This record gives sequence, C-alpha cells and structure tokens, in this order.
Amino acid sequence: MFKIATIAGSDASGGAGLEADLKTFEEYGLYGMTAVTLIATMDPLKNWAHNVFPLDETALRSQLETIFKGIGVDTVKSGMLGTFYGVELAREYISSYKIKNYVLDPVMVCKGNDEALNPELNTAIAEKLLPLAKVTTPNLFEAGQLSGIKEIVTIEQIKEAARIIADKGASYVFIKGGSKLPNAKTAVDVLYDGKNFELIEEKLIKTNWTHGAGCTTSAAIASGLARGLSVHDAVVLAKKFITESLGAGFALNQWVGPGNQSNWRKDTLFGSPV
Repeated sequence: MFKIATIAGSDASGGAGLEADLKTFEEYGLYGMTAVTLIATMDPLKNWAHNVFPLDETALRSQLETIFKGIGVDTVKSGMLGTFYGVELAREYISSYKIKNYVLDPVMVCKGNDEALNPELNTAIAEKLLPLAKVTTPNLFEAGQLSGIKEIVTIEQIKEAARIIADKGASYVFIKGGSKLPNAKTAVDVLYDGKNFELIEEKLIKTNWTHGAGCTTSAAIASGLARGLSVHDAVVLAKKFITESLGAGFALNQWVGPGNQSNWRKDTLFGSPV
C-alpha cells in the first residue's frame, strides 16, 4: 500500500481541505494520513461566513511525529497551513525527512473570499516551502500573490507568473484557473518545468459547484507522484480527474457545492486508477 500524507486544514462541510484530499487519495488506491493544521467552519446564519480555528503547535507537531517518524511517508502535500509555526513545522519535517514528492498547494483564501488571509504568512510560504516543492499548484490569485503580478488576465501573464515562481525554488509550477480568463473556451492550465511551458487543457465544465477543486487537483497530482508517475503524467491525469469530479458537482446547500471525486469510476478509462 502506497502511503501519502496531507498537512492541511479540516473543512467542517467536508468539501475541501483534508477531507477532499483523503477522498482523492482513496480514489487513487492510496493510504492517506493527515496532520490537521486548523478547522474551518461556516456560519449558516451569516451567509456561510468562514471561521478558522488553528490547532496549537504541540498538537500539530505530535501529528507530524506520528506520520513521519512513527509510520513513514514519501509523498506529502500541504494545503492551508494557517500559522507561521504551521509553515515552519511543514518545512522542518519535509526537509528533515528528505521528502522528494512534495506538492505545495499555497492556499491563501477560503472559497468566496478575495483577500489574502495573511500576506506575511504568504511570504513565509514562498520563502520556506517553495524551494522544497517538486510541484506547486497556485490558482490565479495565489499565483499573483507569489509572483507580484497584480492582475493575471492572459496566458502570457500566467506564464510570466510561473517563471517568477519557479525562480523562487519550485521544480515545477502548475497554475490553475485559466478557465476564468476572459473569453476562455476550454479549462486551460499552465505547467512549467523551469524551461518549457505546456498548456494542459480539458473541456470546460460550467458549474457553480467547485468547492474543493483546488485541493482535489493538488491531491490528485500528489497521488500520481505517489504511484510513480512523472510530474507531467501526474498533472495530465489530475486534470482528467478534476474534470470528471466537477462534471458531477452538486449543491450541498444554497451557498456551496463540491465536485464528486468518485465520478471517474463511471468511465471505463479509469476503472482501475493509474
């Protein structure tokens, strides 16, 4: 059994965060472990406003000890870390245990927000974790934060952001969200390996039910790496996986809805993952 871990927040609604990661790991036939950094809740009396409750440093370190020292793992992804000690602990364990397959999803906002939770924390993520990442998977907003490009509205700007981010240390940069560009006809993302750019395209799924899509995509890339795929092949397969998931998205309530990670089982192409 291939073992994989996520260092991420828990989403009480079950659509994003470590819950989305574990669902994805399961679909790839992996054994998933979690180090919970925080708990995100949503207030149904305030139009689903988000609240974030970080776990303390001792609790997070104890979880990481269990995973890295007590069990062992060679593939790790991180999502919302939420605190400076969360960033530092992720750096410490990923570095100390020489994790080669590390996927950094630089989560900077909760779904529906458009301002960074903590700009100084984002700087720490860039400085401490980008150099350790085999792949980082920012969306357009996060790519803008990491690159300093204030507004990304073209493929060329996505490429420039990827180049800047790679220069900060990540081996591969996969920028998601090209479907949000003006006049987008397909769901197009950009993969950059430090030398070459590749457009990764799938059909555009027009849906409002996208909660957890970023978490799912990064978890799928990490899962592909855990199964021994190259970065390119892991990204291509992850793109197919998230397209299938979004194609079966559904409403949880009046505010939010996730994709469905198990939807790829219906396609005979994915009868046996990887």
